[in-house]
Amino acid sequence: MSTSKLDRRKKYTRMVLKDSLMKLLREKQISSVTVKEICQEADINRSTFYSHYADQFDLLDSIEDEIIEDLSEHLNQFTYPTEEYSLQIIEKLLEYFASKQEECQTLLNEKIDTTFQKKVMAFAQDFFKKNWMTMTQFDEDLTEYVSTFIISGSIHVMKNWLNNGIDKSTKEMAEIVNKLINKGLEGVK
Repeated sequence: MSTSKLDRRKKYTRMVLKDSLMKLLREKQISSVTVKEICQEADINRSTFYSHYADQFDLLDSIEDEIIEDLSEHLNQFTYPTEEYSLQIIEKLLEYFASKQEECQTLLNEKIDTTFQKKVMAFAQDFFKKNWMTMTQFDEDLTEYVSTFIISGSIHVMKNWLNNGIDKSTKEMAEIVNKLINKGLEGVK
């Protein structure tokens, strides 16, 4: 059998397993999901599952890491040389999450015990420190606190937006978040 056929089969199997876990996570916690359930949903035997992943947590970790890596590639396509570009950074971030609405909404759900929000926070901390915080006039000692405040608030606003079915355009949401970041509550009156 050719290598490309095996690669396609491997990719397909992983995709089906990921889709099956995501479907199950819409209904219950990761700690309640079993490998058996994932395999039944995917119509794949357990030995095939274990040839790809150690357990359901390993599969979830793989899904989360894949989204973070994809997000990083998406945002790194653009350059943000000045503070004026903070609106564009936020809009690109929201565009990405809107394109992955179902996955992100599931993984960011408070009822689901995943590490995804922590991974998004860590990624955002690094990204914003490199691309935004260097443009601001904050004391270096305050940078971590300021970025944590901004990112935590922004993630919760984004979760609310996703849960409301993306009721505002990415541009509108980016403007709201950007005003909150740069002007606080005074900016959204």
